[in-house]
Order: sequence, then structure tokens, then C-alpha cells
Amino acid sequence: MSLIQIVVLALIQGLTEFLPVSSSAHLILGSKIFGWPDQGLVFDVATHLGTLFAAVVYFRKDLWQMVLPWLGRGGGDEAARRLGVTLLVASIPAIAAGGLLYGWVESSLRNVGIIAFTTIGFGLLLWWADIRSGRSKTMQDMNLRSGLLIGLAQMLALVPGTSRSGITITLGRLLGFDAETAARFSFLLSIPVIAAAGGYGVLRMLLHAAPIDWAQFVLAVVLSALAGWLCIAAFLALLQRVGLVPFVIYRLALGVLLLWLTF
Repeated sequence: MSLIQIVVLALIQGLTEFLPVSSSAHLILGSKIFGWPDQGLVFDVATHLGTLFAAVVYFRKDLWQMVLPWLGRGGGDEAARRLGVTLLVASIPAIAAGGLLYGWVESSLRNVGIIAFTTIGFGLLLWWADIRSGRSKTMQDMNLRSGLLIGLAQMLALVPGTSRSGITITLGRLLGFDAETAARFSFLLSIPVIAAAGGYGVLRMLLHAAPIDWAQFVLAVVLSALAGWLCIAAFLALLQRVGLVPFVIYRLALGVLLLWLTF
């Protein structure tokens, strides 16, 4: 991979991992426009580690409050402990589905036409969920049932173009949570899923003895981590002011562009 390809794709992955706009659609678009080959397993692992690091650092206080009650030191609170349990349970469906269906998804669904239609379709679903009224639930209202439903919806993110954050925020809104709570839960839910995907990638690297250019690897980790952290901070800060509609419009435009490039 060239330096410019590493920089562009790492920044794209870091930004779009957390925005409800589909990272796979952007990576496909970059490859189409610039004629770049597939970035490969090593790059995927690097960006997974980078975005994982970004989420863990940003939510480090929340995560510590969830872990503290289990350490036997006192401190923490019951609500934080329950939220941690909810996140772990909600992660199971997507992790299990990813392990079982990864090969089939990569061989059958990684198609530009499919990505274009899912980018548009799930963008419209996000818009519909966002305009519905009467959603005032906060993180205090997040229980195991709601978390599990969001976790089940997260399985749809295996289909390229769906957007993991997009579908989980959509379900959160449909369940009555305000936009900020839906986004924060989505980002927290990404941590075990990205960790599992990154761990699986590392295992594949070891089994296939994939050659690693460590300079490129570290650069991809750092850039995707910085982009991911900035994206989380900016998105949560702007969400109350701009809402989700601008991201819906962006998804529709992106989907149309991908259709135009395909057909």
C-alpha cells in the first residue's frame, strides 16, 4: 500500500466506524475512485485496533465504573454494573453471527450494488426512526431487554452498507431513547464487537503468517485511533444541534453515487 492510500483509508475507517454512514461504502468508494486494490487483512486489523483504542480511551471513565463493582474494592454503582452486563449480553449475537457468517458475507454480499441499496435503505430507516416523537428515555432506562434488541439489530451490520452504528442508533431511537443515549450506547456496544473482530483478524494473521510492514501498521493504528476519537467527540457534541437528518441526507447521496458508479 502507498502512503497516501494508508492515510486516506485509515482516516476514512476511523471516521466512519462511529458515524451512521457505513464504513464499507466509503472504503468501496475510495477504491473505485482511486483504483486502489483491496487493503488486505493486515490493514483491517490495524484499523480495528485503532478504532478500539479510540473508543476505550474516550469511554474509559464509563468502562471503569462498569468494571469497578466486579473488582471487590467497593466503589462504582449498581446502574453501571447493570449497564456493563447489558453491553456484554447485547454483544453476543453479533459476535456469534460474525464468527459463523463472516466467510459467506465476504464472498457473497461484498458487492457495490448491494452496498448502495443498503446505504440508501437503512438511511431511510434511520430517518423514519429519528422523526418519530415521544423518545425521552436516557441511559438510566437501558435494561437487558432493550440492550439485547439493539444487539440483535447489530447483526444486520454484517451486511455491507448497513453501518453498525447506524442500525444500533436506529433501533435505540425506535425503542424510545433520545439521540445522545442511542449514540452513546452504540459506541459502547462497539467496543466488545470491534475487540472480537480485531482478535479474529490477529488470529488469521498468525495462522496465515501474513507479512507485516510495521511502519505502515503503526501508522494505520495511530491515524484510525485519532480519527475515531475525534469523530466520537464531535458527533456527540453536535448531535443535539444538528440531529441525525444530515447523516441521512449524506447516506442517500452516497448511495446514489455508488449506484451511478456501478450502473
